[in-house]
Amino acid sequence: MEEKYQLAKWLAGEMTESELRAFQETAEYATYNQIAHYSGKLKTPFFDEKKMYQNIITTKKSTPKVISFYQSKWFKIAAILIVFIGLTYVMKSEISFTEYAENTQKTAFTLPDDSEIVLNAGSGINYKKWNWNNQRSLELEGEAFFKVAKGKTFDVQTDLGTVTVVGTQFNVKSRENRMEVSCFEGKVKVQNKNQITYITKGERVIFENNTQTSGTFTASIPTWLENQMHFESENLTAISAEMERQYGFKIAMKNVSLEQTFTGTIPSDDLDVALKIISKTFHLKATKENTTIILEGK
Repeated sequence: MEEKYQLAKWLAGEMTESELRAFQETAEYATYNQIAHYSGKLKTPFFDEKKMYQNIITTKKSTPKVISFYQSKWFKIAAILIVFIGLTYVMKSEISFTEYAENTQKTAFTLPDDSEIVLNAGSGINYKKWNWNNQRSLELEGEAFFKVAKGKTFDVQTDLGTVTVVGTQFNVKSRENRMEVSCFEGKVKVQNKNQITYITKGERVIFENNTQTSGTFTASIPTWLENQMHFESENLTAISAEMERQYGFKIAMKNVSLEQTFTGTIPSDDLDVALKIISKTFHLKATKENTTIILEGK
C-alpha cells in the first residue's frame, strides 16, 4: 500500500526532494520510469465533456450540480496507475534474467523457489524470475550443477535437449555437439530429440553426434566443484576448449591428431600439472608464449 501511495505522489509531482531521492534509489524506480516514458506516449480517446453535459441537461431539466470526476487530478492519477499496473505486468512477465560465469570463474545463485545452481566457467543461464511458479523453465549454455528444492520441478533447456527434474541434484554439461547429464540424487528425465531417458543417482547419459552412451560414477558432487576437470572419451579439441575456460589461456595446436580420446581427470587449478598430463597422454610438446599455450605433435 505504501508503495502505491509513493507511486501516486511521484506521478502527481508532489514528492519532496528527499522523498524523490529515496524513491529513485528503489529497485522498482527504473521500471516505473521506463513505463512512465512509454505510457506518456499513449493517447486516450477524445472525451467531449460539453457535448456529454448538453445531452444530459436536454434529457433531464434539473440536474444536481456535480464536480466532474474527469476533471479531477486524482482521476488522471488513477488512470495512469491502471496503465502502470497493466504495463508493469506485461513488462515483468517478459523480462529475462541472466546469470553468467566468466572464464576462470564459478558463479552460484538461487532460483525463486530456493533451488541452488552453480555455474562452471564460461557458462550462462537465462530465465524469467517473475511468475516463476507458472513458467518453470530456464536455458543453459555450458555447464551447471543443480540442487533442486524438495518438491520443486523445472525444465533445463539446452541446444541439444531438455532435462526435467523433481527435487534432485544433477549436473548438465552442454558444449558444442555434446550433452552430458549426471544424476547425484533423485531421478532425472532427459530428452534428446524424440528419445527420452531416465537416470537415477550414480548414472550418467551422454548424447554426442546422434549417439547415446550411458555410464555410472561414484562421486558425490561434480568433480569441477573440486577443481578437477573430468572427461569421458573426449578428444583434444574439447579438452583444450575446457582448459581455455578454466585457465583463461588461448590454446593453439600444431600437427596434432584429434582421433585419440581421453578419459580421466585434469586439475583446473594447476596449469603445469594439467599440461604434463595432456602432453604425456597425447604425445605432445607444450610451450607457453605470453597468454597462449602451443600444443605441438612430436
